[in-house]
Amino acid sequence: MSASAGLGGTIPPRPPLVTGGLPAPPYPPGPPSGGTGPVVAVLFDMDGLLIDSEPLWLEAERSVMARLAPGNSGWTESDQAALLGGSLNRTVGYLLAHAARPAPTEVVREWLMAGICDRVRRDGVPLRPGARELLASVEAAGLPRALVTSSERRFMDTVLASTGMRFDVLVCAEDVSATKPDPEPYLLAAKLVEVNPARCFALEDSPNGVASAQAAGCRVIAVPSLVPIEATPGLLVVRSLLELTAGPGGLVVSADSGGVLGG
Repeated sequence: MSASAGLGGTIPPRPPLVTGGLPAPPYPPGPPSGGTGPVVAVLFDMDGLLIDSEPLWLEAERSVMARLAPGNSGWTESDQAALLGGSLNRTVGYLLAHAARPAPTEVVREWLMAGICDRVRRDGVPLRPGARELLASVEAAGLPRALVTSSERRFMDTVLASTGMRFDVLVCAEDVSATKPDPEPYLLAAKLVEVNPARCFALEDSPNGVASAQAAGCRVIAVPSLVPIEATPGLLVVRSLLELTAGPGGLVVSADSGGVLGG
């Protein structure tokens, strides 16, 4: 299939990097069509969408479970899949629920964050196929780009330092009162790039992320990683970021992508 969801318009130079910190939602919409600000933006998830971090998270989670349930952690890929797209608090709660030797919540948080950040600093983290190419395409098209992640700032900053990826806006777990699947992260990102959510293209790999972006009113493209995602009305599902490119009006899906738009 071939599709272009662009809305056209002239994109002015992007503002300096902005991070979160708005009051609690609801947020007013961005400028309407025909305004002086950007008219299209691209919002990227991080884990599983831009970076192949899930194997690193699996190692870190298993290491923590070895402390919480020595000799019998029983931690599997299905446990990890259950946490896909969730927050650190949810992960820590899940780990402690399966613990034979409980530990304070803050201690478990530190074990997990220190473990995953040390792994990225030591070994790096691979980018998903097409991630670097699509980011370059979005930049060349002059579109504002935001990173919208449920991860903690500590991990986000470690990943950005390791990969060299750059964004105009960063939204992480500490910037919001509710993480995905709540719409607040995407509403905040849209506000910070000064683009109406309906004119934002959100790229996600998890059901939680898709639900968050859809609830915010974004145009959502799913690139599933660990968990299958079915196309639904208004949701485009593609196999890889390699199937997407950017133009001044937004994202374009390659004609031979095999992407599916739910009807």
